[in-house]
Amino acid sequence: MITITLVRDNNKAITGFTVGGHANVAPHGQDIVCAGVSALVQSSIMGIERHLGRDIELVQDTDVLTMELIGQPDRLTDAIFATMLLGLTEIARLYPKSVRIIGHRR
Repeated sequence: MITITLVRDNNKAITGFTVGGHANVAPHGQDIVCAGVSALVQSSIMGIERHLGRDIELVQDTDVLTMELIGQPDRLTDAIFATMLLGLTEIARLYPKSVRIIGHRR
């Protein structure tokens, strides 16, 4: 199962996330669920870092990726995170045994 843990501040704004695990819907390299989650997560990271020019902390282990926004979220980072979450929520709805989204506050 892929587990996505969202990190939120006291105002409920997303400030980062951790993604780990495998969907196991198909063989490695052919899994559309893993590919979809990966595309949404990587696009969000690139949008925040490259397009918005925001500083982030990015840590990638073997099968866990953690991204944390450095500094305060704003309406632009919120738009990117919210769009990512819309896509991830839809994948989780379609594949509930393969994707789980968890939210917590710091």
